[in-house]
Amino acid sequence: MIKIKRRIVPEDNPLAELGFSDLIQRLYLSRGINNPQQIEHTLKHLHKPGQLSNIQKAAGIVVDAINSNKKIVIVGDFDADGATATALCLRAINAFGHSHIDFLVPNRFDFGYGLSTQLIPILQEMDCELIITVDNGISSIDGTQAALDAGMQVIITDHHLQAEVLPNADAIVNPNLNGDEFPSKNLAGVGVVFYLLAEIRAQLTQSNYFTDKQINPPNLAQWLDIVALGTVADMVGLDDNNRILVTEGIKRIKAGRTVAGIKALLKIADKELTKTTTETFGFVIAPRLNAAGRLEDMSIGIELLTTDDEQQAMILAHKLDVINHQRKEIQKDMQQVADSVVNELDKIKRLPDGICLFHKDWHQGVVGLLASKVKEKTNRPVIAFAPENDESEILKGSARSITGFHIRDALVAIETNHPQLMHKFGGHAMAAGLSINRENYEEFRRIFNDYVNKTLTEEQRQHTIETDGELESVDICLAVAEDLQNHGPWGQNFPAPLFDGWFNILEKKEVGQGHTKLTLQTQDFSKRIGAIAFNIHPNAFKPEDGKNQITYRLDINEFRGRRSVQLIIQDIVN
Repeated sequence: MIKIKRRIVPEDNPLAELGFSDLIQRLYLSRGINNPQQIEHTLKHLHKPGQLSNIQKAAGIVVDAINSNKKIVIVGDFDADGATATALCLRAINAFGHSHIDFLVPNRFDFGYGLSTQLIPILQEMDCELIITVDNGISSIDGTQAALDAGMQVIITDHHLQAEVLPNADAIVNPNLNGDEFPSKNLAGVGVVFYLLAEIRAQLTQSNYFTDKQINPPNLAQWLDIVALGTVADMVGLDDNNRILVTEGIKRIKAGRTVAGIKALLKIADKELTKTTTETFGFVIAPRLNAAGRLEDMSIGIELLTTDDEQQAMILAHKLDVINHQRKEIQKDMQQVADSVVNELDKIKRLPDGICLFHKDWHQGVVGLLASKVKEKTNRPVIAFAPENDESEILKGSARSITGFHIRDALVAIETNHPQLMHKFGGHAMAAGLSINRENYEEFRRIFNDYVNKTLTEEQRQHTIETDGELESVDICLAVAEDLQNHGPWGQNFPAPLFDGWFNILEKKEVGQGHTKLTLQTQDFSKRIGAIAFNIHPNAFKPEDGKNQITYRLDINEFRGRRSVQLIIQDIVN
């Protein structure tokens, strides 16, 4: 049963004189905007790099490496945040005049996540003298020490939560370090790297490096399209600072000033540059980029983001598109198995509070997506497991959580009470990864469910959807839809406007596989509106002429040059 909870709008209104519509004011106020500066998404309001712990030291090490022509290797992660962070480092450090640089992204199937000890021989073969990790490293205790023992320097840049013990790196830059004073704790890995590069550029400028080398100092803002993509793709909170980074990045793409790779991905998806939004990142570009790391090798994605050759970019974008189609097919098969298990559990008894799922044929690169889908369906914390490989007795798990339940804290508690149960784990409040022995799966499932059962509140068990209330019929129009689109960026922790209301169904039909196209009528009978419900079958709606309470977003439908408002239905409430 879904419960609607409408967002509270504070009585004080510091936005009243800014000329926004009443609706936009209400949306901003309910999302914590209490200062006009918070919606001035300009670079002058970005937080300064100096507040990030160890950033001057880390930048100094890189500057010394550049001056000494040391071999730098970027050790990235195999998701979109890691790919964008790696690409940004490669582009910027090359533009600083240092070409003695390479990258290494561990294949998830052979090496797992982060700077592991297995990577050290490869890094030695690459003649690496300085490692810079991006979007990983905060939990790489053994790998960092092995690199140091091999004579390499190590700088860790990460945004994931730290454990009690930190790696013995030369410098660690992470806004989520204990005691770090950087105001935004929501930076993605690519955001952390952007700040480090800004500090490196400042130190090089101060030492007259660019003047002496007769190099035009690069403007880092030219790559904010890459920063914006990684930030949205990693689903970090869009606080004031991140909204600036994302807004400026989207502006660049809309103006056509974006890297060849992003242009190519949009072209492959038949999307126009000028219509780019955060949703374009989340639903069009990021899945294609992430597909490489899920099924094959993220090197394809990094090459795509670093090439300036538009023809090469199209070839690589096409490869990613093909891989993404393969990912969809694999996920579809896995989803059918997961749905049948969840449905059976629901029939015989109450669903577990903490759901663990495993199948010997599942693909470890796709279990995170599967966990997300099951979480959305059940409103429970979910961990989906897959074999590490065909021969291994290790299971790799991907965890996804619900609002208010901190999944990494749950794993920390389990590790404290059962220290031999997990090989390793890491993550943050809403998502985490872990590995266990196959023989321990049943025990882990029981312990996880017991912990969630004791911790989850009744309010968290209730499937509650926050909305922005009802819209008057007059406001369900193209002008309002455009206004909403223009007042983002919307995203994680700054959610896109979601409304609820009752509508009559005039027509409904299935389109694609399991989607529904509808014609709705407002309750006052004044308007007929087109709507689309993705992954909701027509049978889920009441018959024609039946009243349905739904939650929905206002969207713009473009067909043969004609633009009209349409509703994107998220949930059927009644």
